[in-house]
Amino acid sequence: MADRISRVNRVNRDAIFSGLNDDQRRAVEAVRGPVCILAGAGSGKTTTITRRIAWQVESGTFGPGEILAVTFTDKAAGQMRLRLAALGVRGVAARTFHSAALAQLRHFRPDERRVLPSKVLHLRRIADSLPGAYRFRPAADLATEIEWAKNRRLVPATYRRALDGHEPPIPADLMERVFREYERRKEKLGLMDFEDLLEGTIRLFDEDDTAPAVFRDRYRAFTVDEYQDVNLLQQELLERWLGGRDEVCVVGDDYQAIYGFTGATPRYLLDMPRRFPQAAVFRLEENYRSTPEILALANRLVPRLGGSDKVLRATRSGGAAPALSVFPERKDEVAAVIAGIRELAGGGVAWEEIAVLYRTNARSEEFEEALGAAGIPYQVRGGSFLEREAARRVLAELGSSVSTDVAGAVREAARGQGLAGGAAKGLGEYETTRQEDLARLVELAAEFSDGSRTVADFLAHLRERFAPGGEERGVQLLTYHRAKGLEFEAVFLPHLEDRELPARQAKEDDAVAEERRLLYVGITRAKRHLFVSRAAKGRPSRFLGELGLRPARSGREPPRVVEAGEDPLFDLLRRWRRERAQADGIPAYVVFHDRTLAEIARLRPESAGELAEVAGVGPAKLERYGEEVLRTLASV
Repeated sequence: MADRISRVNRVNRDAIFSGLNDDQRRAVEAVRGPVCILAGAGSGKTTTITRRIAWQVESGTFGPGEILAVTFTDKAAGQMRLRLAALGVRGVAARTFHSAALAQLRHFRPDERRVLPSKVLHLRRIADSLPGAYRFRPAADLATEIEWAKNRRLVPATYRRALDGHEPPIPADLMERVFREYERRKEKLGLMDFEDLLEGTIRLFDEDDTAPAVFRDRYRAFTVDEYQDVNLLQQELLERWLGGRDEVCVVGDDYQAIYGFTGATPRYLLDMPRRFPQAAVFRLEENYRSTPEILALANRLVPRLGGSDKVLRATRSGGAAPALSVFPERKDEVAAVIAGIRELAGGGVAWEEIAVLYRTNARSEEFEEALGAAGIPYQVRGGSFLEREAARRVLAELGSSVSTDVAGAVREAARGQGLAGGAAKGLGEYETTRQEDLARLVELAAEFSDGSRTVADFLAHLRERFAPGGEERGVQLLTYHRAKGLEFEAVFLPHLEDRELPARQAKEDDAVAEERRLLYVGITRAKRHLFVSRAAKGRPSRFLGELGLRPARSGREPPRVVEAGEDPLFDLLRRWRRERAQADGIPAYVVFHDRTLAEIARLRPESAGELAEVAGVGPAKLERYGEEVLRTLASV
């Protein structure tokens, strides 16, 4: 029996320590707290803390039921449970802050209120009563502001006094009114939101002698992942859980602290050694994700990132050095990104392993349109142009109108949704995106309107123009925030310009510092290919100077468009396109862009297979226009 137990323990030990580098191993072996793990991007953070928990159990330091591991998403908690199970460890509680708090409230106070899944619906109704254009502000901006306040343990009565330079999405007196009415309605309906879960659990521990005693008797060791994203409310709850004990391991990267708008701060991570002078501190700096060239670029930001120094070291082989490409106009930059994506795919990189990052959701539209025109499948994380609030509401209002004054109808619908018609101050990210989407809809309608086609035709045109290009998973379009925690073979970082990154809202030093960390996150998402670009007309981002990037001698240029009369075959294809567009009642560029026709004329494909290889000819367009194009080419 003893031999069998020894053999099992040896197998478990081998599995736990297999493949760890020296720094990871030392962190795993530190089974007693307090422990602080400063984990750089791509350094095997999840592997390290999962193995540490497994070794806490296998070494007999703690039983699995005595450990509570806290993450920030249900997905991360589930991943941790799966990894522990693969190591033979079951029974460890891996939960989010909110699910752990809910379980405690339900156990000790089973008559607690129901949980409100989203603030947005209730706030939309409250916002409808606001004066003037303020009633059009997205409820999501108001929800973010209330979360900002409640994560700082503010209530309506203390909200305005605590702003201290913080700018709400609407005037402070109106925001306080919204906050107060939201709390009143929620209380009346017997509901609690996610911040109430944490606040209620804190009060439970402060007011009930039984609850903390029972909880602390069960849970004796704690692990907190992504500790740089903890806010005051979560930190206060963690301190109640600990109850003066120090059996806690925190892991995080202050360089990736990008959620200041929620009240999150890396201060608790950085102050860990001060709060616990006996804490063991480990740094994970070996990066398993990116090439040395990409990490060298990211490390150039380190002197300005502050916090705890971490210089990432590559374990992968070398690759191409990132360079800055500058293009005359934004449309040229977008075209170059599409050409680059096509080239990567031709070299064997899967569509879904290519990502285009941007600062706000409003920037997805130009890439959706360009990818759709090129026949490249794509997916938008966080809501595509037509799925976002502005387009949904305007399109719903227009319905199936048969008016031929398309530009006027769309302009009036956009004004009815609160189109500001100019740059407004103090807008949150959701409202900024909404205003830009409304303006873009008006611009698209003006381009489309010709006095003969109807609003219904315009709506159909929009749905075709912004179709994702296929059912398969495609190129990923997402914001820097949504990219955190993900990785891709190739990453495009376009629009590296002032007022884009850093964003125009970033005025104070702390806000600019967070924008710099966003760029650091973006760079470190790339495994092997990283492309940085901007348009010449915009002012270059201040961060480009910190990166030491200068324009490449020969940046990737968009495909040249042939001029009319320069190539008879190109002219013939244009005539065919004009006739086909008129027959279908759609703009000519919806059939094919000039760039695509120029490439067809240059390559002169002789079969459907060869035509499918041309950039801009996707499966849908090949099926619809392929035979006609080939007949046109054969007629010369």
